[in-house]
Amino acid sequence: MLKDYLRLHFIVLLWGFTAILGKLISVPPVELVFWRTLLAATGLAGLLLGRRQPWRIPASEALRLLGIGALVATHWITFFLSARLSSVSVSLAGMATLALWTSLLEPLLLWRRVRFYEVGLGLLTMVGLYLVSQAELDQLPGLLVAIVSAGLSALFSVFNSKLVHRHPPLRLTLYEMTGACLSIALFLPIYGRYFTEGRGVQLSLSGFDWLWLLILAGVCTVYAFSASVELMKRISAFVVNLTINLEPVYGIILAVLMYTFHIPGFGQEKLSTGFYLGTFIILLSVLIHPILDQWNRRRIRQKEAADLLVG
Repeated sequence: MLKDYLRLHFIVLLWGFTAILGKLISVPPVELVFWRTLLAATGLAGLLLGRRQPWRIPASEALRLLGIGALVATHWITFFLSARLSSVSVSLAGMATLALWTSLLEPLLLWRRVRFYEVGLGLLTMVGLYLVSQAELDQLPGLLVAIVSAGLSALFSVFNSKLVHRHPPLRLTLYEMTGACLSIALFLPIYGRYFTEGRGVQLSLSGFDWLWLLILAGVCTVYAFSASVELMKRISAFVVNLTINLEPVYGIILAVLMYTFHIPGFGQEKLSTGFYLGTFIILLSVLIHPILDQWNRRRIRQKEAADLLVG
């Protein structure tokens, strides 16, 4: 189990790096996600063929996974858009509302009882996020877009927590990346006509764009996404998403390193007292959850044992 948690934190570190890559790649968010999902789907198809693993599934399941892929695409577009509208830290801070979103969506979609301590931890995390982001009014649009993006991420994570028991992670990720790519491809004509202010679709890449895209698609998408789905077999969606609350911490530290080494496009990310206090609160919420979860499970077992004795 410790190995799974360490692997999960490494995946979260990679996801923290995606905001950095989103700043480095020159194309707009929609085109960026199109390239990301196209390369990821191609890489996953190559992996499945190379390993001679079956990829065909019933049409109803395929449509379900393709639909979730469209959710993934919308999440990534709004995530990169929020990073463009604000700073990396504010974007990642908004994304860490995942815990609160998941604590509300899991009971609704999986038909389980609301755990009020999870809602409480989600609210505690939001206090930490406020302190970490220190968002001002001019960065509020980026923060709001990031919060919406977090809700979309929580939604497809809850769906995947059920589907992962029916499909191998690589195959599931292939269909979702394909659905994401196809949904963006269908949206591109409308996007180019009505949402680009006359500039049209900008798919051409320049400079180091290809290098950053390959890292984004191969490491931060194919590996990280499929590994996170596989971990959901043993770790609940809430715990996964609560750990993802560390993404702003990792991302901000990476952004500071980018600034320290004078990487173009990165302004100074000041680590104020609020940052350290907010980081402590987020870490506290992550560390407290397993303790509360164990207490809740023990309480339920004791109640069931008492009911059996009474019966």
